[in-house]
Amino acid sequence: MPKGIYKVPVAANEPIKSYAAGSPERKELQAMLKELRSKELDIPMYIGSEEVRSGTKTRLAPPHDHKHTLGHFHKSDKTHVTQAIDAALAAKEKWANLSWEHRASIFLKAAELIAGPYRSKLNAATMLGQSKNAFQAEIDSACEIIDFLRFNVQYMTEIYADQPISGPGVWNRLEWRPLEGFIYALTPFNFTAIAGNLPTSCAMMGNVVVWKPSNTQVYSANVLMEIFKKAGVPDGVINLIYPSGPDAADVVFNHKDFAGIHFTGSTEVFQNIWQTIGNNIHKYRSYPRIVGETGGKDFIMAHKSAEAKSLAVAISRGAFEYQGQKCSAASRAYIPSNLWEEVKGYVLADLKDMKMGPTEDFTNFINAVIDEKSFDKLAGYIDAAKKDSNVEIIAGGKYDKSSGYFIEPTIIVAKDPKYVTMCEELFGPVLTLYVYDENKFEETLELVDSTSIYALTGAILAQDRYAIELATKKLSNAAGNFYINDKCTGAVVGQQPFGGARGSGTNDKAGAKINLLRWVSPRTIKETFTPPTDYKYPFLQAD
Repeated sequence: MPKGIYKVPVAANEPIKSYAAGSPERKELQAMLKELRSKELDIPMYIGSEEVRSGTKTRLAPPHDHKHTLGHFHKSDKTHVTQAIDAALAAKEKWANLSWEHRASIFLKAAELIAGPYRSKLNAATMLGQSKNAFQAEIDSACEIIDFLRFNVQYMTEIYADQPISGPGVWNRLEWRPLEGFIYALTPFNFTAIAGNLPTSCAMMGNVVVWKPSNTQVYSANVLMEIFKKAGVPDGVINLIYPSGPDAADVVFNHKDFAGIHFTGSTEVFQNIWQTIGNNIHKYRSYPRIVGETGGKDFIMAHKSAEAKSLAVAISRGAFEYQGQKCSAASRAYIPSNLWEEVKGYVLADLKDMKMGPTEDFTNFINAVIDEKSFDKLAGYIDAAKKDSNVEIIAGGKYDKSSGYFIEPTIIVAKDPKYVTMCEELFGPVLTLYVYDENKFEETLELVDSTSIYALTGAILAQDRYAIELATKKLSNAAGNFYINDKCTGAVVGQQPFGGARGSGTNDKAGAKINLLRWVSPRTIKETFTPPTDYKYPFLQAD
């Protein structure tokens, strides 16, 4: 068979389409939204070569129009989890032995399918199923997942090319093996790209995967699975199931061939998973890889030298794009007293200008939060703030779930920098501000660093370079992704690898080579060309 040391196409970030009025992509997306709304899907599990239907169905509806039915998916029970594991393990040997360039080709093809014929379908599914506006869908379910696939292929080849030096008469090699067993990918609702990346980054390195998406992301996950199959992912390599968390955990974390988990979700769930894996460590064939990106209480810190308008835009976009449901969304801000009135004026003007409503109306900047559970939680925090004399709601504060789960962008000004909404993750369009004495910048940096258990994203806005340097150093452990004079959201694959530490996860950086290294186990091979024929070393000779 012919062989070669192949070079993959150089990865480049996918250009973002504008969806401006009259543009071809806007017309195509609007037509696809109309088409998808006209159908009710019956979404199966995908286990091995089978589409499996349990008969126990869960209804899917747009969060912004919960009376409309998009379809139903078939819930999984423990037997389906076992079947998915068995199907993955049955596919493992053949997949692991497939030449790497063919794995690369499959996922490069998936990227091309999303960039071209499936772009509008995946974006429309994300807009309907997760209530993202056209731009938020485009940067997520088109550009970011395309970037993940292309850059990860490039990183894979760089890993395989990373080889040791060899001395005279010796050839040293590193073999990058997939993990021994199966990977469990547990993915969130808020980014279709994350839902696609967590299973594919593992599979790309030769692993087989059992994938459980969030129930509120199943609608677009089904489109992703259609794309993966179209791209040529073999049966059993990625198995898509919809069990409850406890049912999945009971089977997955007690299986001897459990080799690792790729997770994005809440800190509490991740810590419980880690504890369960630790308690079961004696059951496994090897030590499982535990990779997770969890919660955040992301901050904007402003110095008295900051430009008021830039600060205001960082707040308006950073806190309220996608209804604050990004892991990176700004949910606490520290504003110096000398800028507060000017910044407040700009931000309130922005919020007054923002329209809220369904994603199908492209003029809406704000859409719905993901489900009733999230809505009720956020409404509870807002109601508590209304009754608390130590805080003031200066914008928003209203909510309505009669037709969709709509919560107005809300700004709470707290007198106490340790007020509950300055500390706890809310995951919605609620920002809490603390106005500090403009001459107490360094003390406030200490406050930023110590207020939250999380360390995902954060931003410093300042024109004073000494202040920027001080903040960068003082907050070195407060955020895994740190921004200077920008909002704290919008990490781009290949440019800002994403992840945080402390209570925010293992910081294994999705969209970076280090993440893929977690899904391989290197084997060192040393070949000696002329092995010795005598055990004696020269030092044994007599004088």
